[in-house]
Amino acid sequence: MPILLFILLVVLVATFGFWDTLAAIFGAALLAVLVVVLAIGVVALGGYLLVMRMGKT
Repeated sequence: MPILLFILLVVLVATFGFWDTLAAIFGAALLAVLVVVLAIGVVALGGYLLVMRMGKT
């Protein structure tokens, strides 16, 4: 599997250039981080609303 990722990276660099490929990799990593942060925020908001609802009864 790692050799396939390396070959894909080489093909991307040959096709688009080094800096565009690096920007795409950083963009994908940032998108993954933002999805995790969004999921944490949704879970925190759900927990807060659940606690507030349980407190009123």
